Amino acid sequence: MNLVHETVAANGLRFHAARAGDGPLMLLLHGFPEYWAMWRPMLEHFGARGWCAAAPDLRGYNLSEKPAALEAYRVKHLIADVLALAAHYTKEKFVLVAHDWGGAVAWGVAIAHPERLSRLVMLNSPHPYVFWRELCASPAQREASAYMTLFRLAKAERVLSANGYARLLAWFPGVDPDYRRELLKAWSQPGALTGGLNYYRASPLYPPTADDSGPRKLQLKPEDFVVRVPTLVLWGERDPALLTGCLDGLEALVPDLKLVRVPEATHWIARERTERVIAEIEAFTIGR
Repeated sequence: MNLVHETVAANGLRFHAARAGDGPLMLLLHGFPEYWAMWRPMLEHFGARGWCAAAPDLRGYNLSEKPAALEAYRVKHLIADVLALAAHYTKEKFVLVAHDWGGAVAWGVAIAHPERLSRLVMLNSPHPYVFWRELCASPAQREASAYMTLFRLAKAERVLSANGYARLLAWFPGVDPDYRRELLKAWSQPGALTGGLNYYRASPLYPPTADDSGPRKLQLKPEDFVVRVPTLVLWGERDPALLTGCLDGLEALVPDLKLVRVPEATHWIARERTERVIAEIEAFTIGR
């Protein structure tokens, strides 16, 4: 199926999006350091099966607008982006599918605006309350998240872009050469690497250090983070950055939860187990 590439004006910014098909909206949100194209197989599949499947570049990424101010990457603005993008396509409830940082935004949408969603699908993206708990209480998760400390520093762009983005490319071993070239092109867009890193810099959730208590400064209450949307969580258990402790107690925060653990997959479950991910989403969204 041919994809339509378009510019969408939403929440005061210009977003690039790829879209396929017509019908109920399925909005797909990428994470760091990817962009809309991680969802290409899903766009083609669901667009051919009666959905309007749309995958934007999030603010700061690839061909979407990249605000300079760090405050522009606070979660309230990111949630507003998603609601405005969805409103561009439909006034009806929609299915929200998300991975990694896209998932962090999607959890926020579901918590604050459950009336807009018919289904929520999350791929290796921890619920914010659970991630806060794990960063505060789990030495293993703090160690696994230590890379976030680098990503918040001013030197992160220089380190990650060195030697032709070698450090980022190491996250994608064995990918199709065409996608590898596409990733390099997306990362090389002016301001794109900074835009992606600003999600880390603007977030209150990061590993505590000797000089910064990080999430321990927050006083979060679980009742403020309940998700009242039917939710599918697909989780690659070999994720080295987000450990399976991020799933403990999730059912208390997401009462209508279907959890699918995939022992052989890593953080990049959408690429590694594409057919499984598509099949699980399809089964979960029957009847919308």
